[in-house]
Amino acid sequence: MPGLVRFVLIAVASASAFALAATAGLADGIAPGLWRITSRTETGGVIGPPHESLRCFSPSQASDVVATFVPAAGADSTSCTPAEHNLRGGKLSWRLACRGQTNMEQSGEYIFDGPRHYTATVQTRAAVSGATMIDAQDRLEGQWVSECR
Repeated sequence: MPGLVRFVLIAVASASAFALAATAGLADGIAPGLWRITSRTETGGVIGPPHESLRCFSPSQASDVVATFVPAAGADSTSCTPAEHNLRGGKLSWRLACRGQTNMEQSGEYIFDGPRHYTATVQTRAAVSGATMIDAQDRLEGQWVSECR
């Protein structure tokens, strides 16, 4: 059972990491630099307080947003299919499914209204033996702040 708990914690942490990192979408990429990312998580109909973080994106990360922000498949004793993704204009959507002792699905949709701003939604669901362990939705807003220092 400790391995299962570890997997669920990894799933939640990875969902949060992808959510906080999620800044992708324009054909030419996003603006490299320091970004303020504000996220709010909804679980069980309850929306948590906003969480702000800062992240610096290098020019190479900013120019290859699919490689940088679409989650990679793979987790403890679980078989994940490679993430499906679609990048069109100012919209990036993706879906990842993992099957095994814990079944997990994640999907995200990012809408970019310019190289320095986006909004996003990331949905995470995980179940163990048919019992839901995680059913959460992260709502995000990313705003370019400055050059990285």
